[in-house]
Amino acid sequence: MISRSLRMRNLVESVRVASSLSKLGGCRYNFTSQAAAPSLQQACEPFTINSDDESADVDWDNLGFSLMPTDYMYVMKCAREKNFEQGQLSRYGNIEFSPSAAILNYGQGIFEGAKACRKADGRLLLFRPDQNAIRMQIGAERMCMPSPSIDQFVDAVKQTVAANKRWVPPPGKGSLYVRPLLMGSGPVLGIAPAPEFTFLVYASPVGNYFKEGLAPLHLYVEDEFDRASYGGTGGIKAISNYAPVMKAQLRAKSRGFSDVLYLDSVKKRYVEEVSASNIFTVKGNLIATPATNGTILPGVTRRSIIEIARDLGYQVEERLVTVDELLDADEAFCTGTAVGVASVGSITYHNTRVEFRTGSEAVCGGLYSILVGIQRGIIDDNKGWVVEID
Repeated sequence: MISRSLRMRNLVESVRVASSLSKLGGCRYNFTSQAAAPSLQQACEPFTINSDDESADVDWDNLGFSLMPTDYMYVMKCAREKNFEQGQLSRYGNIEFSPSAAILNYGQGIFEGAKACRKADGRLLLFRPDQNAIRMQIGAERMCMPSPSIDQFVDAVKQTVAANKRWVPPPGKGSLYVRPLLMGSGPVLGIAPAPEFTFLVYASPVGNYFKEGLAPLHLYVEDEFDRASYGGTGGIKAISNYAPVMKAQLRAKSRGFSDVLYLDSVKKRYVEEVSASNIFTVKGNLIATPATNGTILPGVTRRSIIEIARDLGYQVEERLVTVDELLDADEAFCTGTAVGVASVGSITYHNTRVEFRTGSEAVCGGLYSILVGIQRGIIDDNKGWVVEID
């Protein structure tokens, strides 16, 4: 029987070789700033989608994680207590709300994040968009909003990617990050659900989320500010979850850290999440991650890594993880759609810095290679995770 470590090495090597071959067909482009985005009125005027396959003028070798406006977005609306019907593509542009829109006054909104990758043969692939659709439905119910059906969500994402296909980076150069938004766009005065809701999808080509690239992260354990509490919205991707983490994140970055790791709001003892990603620990053959008990977002990448790790023979546990257990681990890593799988080089807690295993011997490197191999179509998808865009 082939050992788990040998299976992982073989898979990782196949990904490395295939990735190197796919890059031979890549081209270099120079980035030029785009003209100002059109207004919503201009965006809704009749137009014909440009089906030209010519790539956008972008320096793909220096692609970071910041907004780069693309050509088209998808918009769909519905009234309260109604169902979403047919949406449509429009030119990418600014949108207009009433000053009393629920999203602006009360934060009634949720969002998702997905990625599209380009194969060496030019085909475009999405990774598990149905899981994003399901998570949006759960979040919408919590925030008193109607939501698109799974088919509507996936179709909208596919249309957005197809319309912006020239912005999908060459193989191995990044991905097209897709941002579906669901918002209370209608006006309301007083705390109540909006009378109208807007579902919108836009996209931007991106590279690595962290400025460190693929270098190990250095995290700071935050014990002053909370990210979420029991009974709150920590378990859904609510828009209002993210602004509160900025103060702690900016403070940590000013001190040289990559990001913040939050503890539970009650006992300040249990590990929860990083600002925008899930956390894992590795100790021997055991991989542990905090359970999604209402304060932690059930990440699509998190779930995928759990399945991959179990397939490789690791014991994976979803449970409470104390900060002491984390600091005693051999290895730690973060997962998320934006971050992928990011190795953690050190964690600082109460002015004590603990370093972790990184590099070629790290478990997370093998998991990352397998995940990316599936996402890019380099490794056969035997789980039905990848959706090809026609």
